[in-house]
Amino acid sequence: MMNTATQASVSLTPEFIAATEKEITPHWGELGWVTYKRTYARWLPDQQRNEEWPETVKRVVEGNINLDPRLQADTVAPEVLTELTTEAQSLFRLIYGLAATPSGRNLWISGTDYQHRNGDALNNCWFIAVRPQAYGDSHILPSYLTQDQVAVSMPFSFMFDQLMKGGGVGFSVTPNNVHQMPVVDQTVDLTIVIDPESASYADSVALGAVNRSEWMHDNSLADVRFYRLPDTREGWVLANANMMDAHFNSTNPEKKTKVVLDISDIRPKNAPIHGFGGTASGPMPLVEMLFDINQILNNAVGRQLTAVDCTDMGNMIGKTVVAGNVRRSAELALGGAEDDAFITMKQDKDQLYHHRWASNNSVAVDSDFTDYAPIADSIQHNGEPGIVNLGLSRNYGRLIDGRQEGIDEAVEGTNPCGEISLSNGEPCNLFEVFPSVAEEQGWQLEDAFGLGARYTKRVTFSHYDWEVSRKAIQKNRRIGVSMSGIQDWILKTFKQRVVTGFEAKHDAETGKTFMQPIYNQAAVNRFNALYQAVVKADQDYSDTLGCQPSIKHTTVKPSGTVAKLAGVSEGMHFHYARYLIQRIRFQDSDPLLPALKASGYKVEPDVYSQNTMCVEFPVKAAHADEPAFASAGEVSMAEQFATQAFLQTYWSDNAVSCTVTFQPEEGQDISDLLLQYRHTIKSTSLLPYSGADFKQAPKEPIDAATYDAKCQEITADVAEQFAAMTGNHDQKDIELVDQSDCESGACPIR
Repeated sequence: MMNTATQASVSLTPEFIAATEKEITPHWGELGWVTYKRTYARWLPDQQRNEEWPETVKRVVEGNINLDPRLQADTVAPEVLTELTTEAQSLFRLIYGLAATPSGRNLWISGTDYQHRNGDALNNCWFIAVRPQAYGDSHILPSYLTQDQVAVSMPFSFMFDQLMKGGGVGFSVTPNNVHQMPVVDQTVDLTIVIDPESASYADSVALGAVNRSEWMHDNSLADVRFYRLPDTREGWVLANANMMDAHFNSTNPEKKTKVVLDISDIRPKNAPIHGFGGTASGPMPLVEMLFDINQILNNAVGRQLTAVDCTDMGNMIGKTVVAGNVRRSAELALGGAEDDAFITMKQDKDQLYHHRWASNNSVAVDSDFTDYAPIADSIQHNGEPGIVNLGLSRNYGRLIDGRQEGIDEAVEGTNPCGEISLSNGEPCNLFEVFPSVAEEQGWQLEDAFGLGARYTKRVTFSHYDWEVSRKAIQKNRRIGVSMSGIQDWILKTFKQRVVTGFEAKHDAETGKTFMQPIYNQAAVNRFNALYQAVVKADQDYSDTLGCQPSIKHTTVKPSGTVAKLAGVSEGMHFHYARYLIQRIRFQDSDPLLPALKASGYKVEPDVYSQNTMCVEFPVKAAHADEPAFASAGEVSMAEQFATQAFLQTYWSDNAVSCTVTFQPEEGQDISDLLLQYRHTIKSTSLLPYSGADFKQAPKEPIDAATYDAKCQEITADVAEQFAAMTGNHDQKDIELVDQSDCESGACPIR
């Protein structure tokens, strides 16, 4: 494992930061500063306030630049320090101006002590194949296993651990994986004990735990598998592993059928959590999860686990993490395209409301798959499943570069948002540029994207907790340099949308006629040039560091929350409407609320949740008044597919995250469009377009006159008002309520 302590380090001087603040004005969107303040600004306990934007950017840049492996040497050449200091200054200027940002995870974690303790924490999302695997040389290893011993629990332990560290997890329950699961050998009698002096005693007993003192008095530990959980994340993971593995003879050779888990040491509800931040849930969500997962395994005795069983257990883990400290667990379950039980599992409403809401579900296909009608029917009813084409992901980078047999042959799945195809144990690693903002601030886009390539490359030199991840990262060095505000930049640069028309073509394989998109050739050339700039930057930096070039380089991420900072369109998506009211929900104790009200924003109680206030922000889309502008409610489903295909062909060698929205009358065309783009699009998902058809909707389309009237009511800058009213003194652990980072809700926020 790599030592993360550096012999030399790079830092940004106060003089440089002060000069940059005078020179560059951050490109805050209408919701940008408020979103930043409640999502990425860390608490400074000695000053009793949250960070200001320059402090956040300094922390993030220094946390990243010091990952350069040359700084690990016993002696560091002065020219290396000079080079990296200059690069750190460029990165600071780029990010401070909001011409680009690293992922939300990096904005929250980079440069913190938590980063140095948990190198995994810099990566947003992960993928794991659900099949028996060895834990290897990892930070978590059950005491009853050797490093090379395979166990059913391992993928679930990986999932649980990464979710609790704030990452999203895609997991595969395709037939080739679940068929490797052994038959469940025996039922397990699970007992959870808790000390009667614990503050969580009554709540835990109500869920099925028992009095520890009484149980110990009446029973012996000689014939049970006993584990006393330490008050750590690893303790929760190991408790679940102990229970799961007791069901299988290969990991329970003594065939003990009783498992006793002692939760007495787990901190009570609302106790502070250091590191990631927030407060504890107490052991109650864990108690419920352990009993639920044990019941699934007991019900499966004498047979192999199914994809539905494995997804249910993954969802129960996700539900537990949500109830704990991480506000939303992001999961994607990838199943077989012909597994009807998996495809329809969310139609069981009782199970859906209990735990199956915890993942977005997709199916794995290749380009030979053509039976999209049942999938399209399911999509029309509930927006799932999404589609992941593993054949394209394994054998193609950008589509324009042609088939490259086995270029990424180890790919088995994707992250929850679908923009990065991943091998077993591998994470996504993201940075995005807002090209229209970057050009406004005088950047050459090639330079901005090059800085993104170097930023993400350094992340691959973090310490990683799991051996399966270290092996994948060292092999692939995969990076994902993205762009957001794509629709804004296309309209600004090319004065028209990228799809200029369609022409009829014949599909020789299916015998059908389809409408092939025609693309703006100037856009083709520009996207291609920017892709080449990223590849060159990676190659040059790889040569400098003496490591292999990244297996793939570019992507389009959904970019919900981060795009709000700069006020640009999200990823490749079209703006929701030309003009809209965006509603954000705040805890009613949030010190920002008086400043928002004093600035003229409409603040009212939330009609759905207690102790919550709803604030309205008027928003105008960039280029809303231009003839070529189209909102998500206006653009056709066919054009959205064609735009995603354009980006997959000329920009992204990973994948493109896209949630295609469709109107009711377009539902009948879903199957044909999925069939048409089976050789082009690596992953996609679809949702019905939803207008403001309920009270206090998050987004409500309005007309220009209403927008202007709302803006007239805003009389002050909220950041200045907050500073004047509070002296920037803030309150710890205040976050936005029900915040979502992307169209599908699949992403972790930070």
